[in-house]
Amino acid sequence: MSDIGDWFRSIPFITRYWFAASIAVPLIGKLGLVDFRNLLLFPEMVFSRFHIWRPVTATLYFPITPNTGFLYLVNLYFLYHYSTRLETGSFDGRPADYIFMLLFNWICIVLLMIPLIMSVLYVWAQFNKDTVRPSNAHYLPWVILAFNFIIGGSFVNELTGNLVGHLYFFLMFKYPMDLGGRAFLSTPEFLYRFFPNRRGGVSGFGVPPTRRQAPQDNAGGFGGRHNWGQGFRLGGE
Repeated sequence: MSDIGDWFRSIPFITRYWFAASIAVPLIGKLGLVDFRNLLLFPEMVFSRFHIWRPVTATLYFPITPNTGFLYLVNLYFLYHYSTRLETGSFDGRPADYIFMLLFNWICIVLLMIPLIMSVLYVWAQFNKDTVRPSNAHYLPWVILAFNFIIGGSFVNELTGNLVGHLYFFLMFKYPMDLGGRAFLSTPEFLYRFFPNRRGGVSGFGVPPTRRQAPQDNAGGFGGRHNWGQGFRLGGE
């Protein structure tokens, strides 16, 4: 048990609580401790009866049955693996920025579990499309979409997650940094007050894009583009 406890405590802060809640809430519904219908999102119940917990529990709940158990475990693994890599890699030391990404995707996805996980996986793949060898991370979200379609019979949730992940990455990084456009998204200041930036720790794959100065003698080139991935990064800068 101590090994399990040590492993759980080693999970980065935000991923740890998201992962634990994604196990606890489905089990509460499965065991009948709470009627699972009280965990689902019904907008009329939120606005007319002030069931304000439903937007949160609907994101964490998954109907566990003999037919869906394997799909649940697969997506739970995706949550743990890719959220950990993002939190300790591209968002290392920046918990407020990571929480803002989750909040943005959460709102766009209309509060469902699998699309939110897929949106995180998509963002990780964009950060790491040039650092994972062979360089196929860019296609990973679409491979998983096909895999989930084979075992689950649907791809709507996965497609929604990929599209929302693309929307976040484009508005937050690609458009303002690579294409020189206006920054439409920024992390609210109040999140930095609650979750200040920190340094240290071991990072996973990928780092956030940064502006890169174009060479002066690069006539006719595109210039001003970014290096979207830098591989492993240990500790601080």
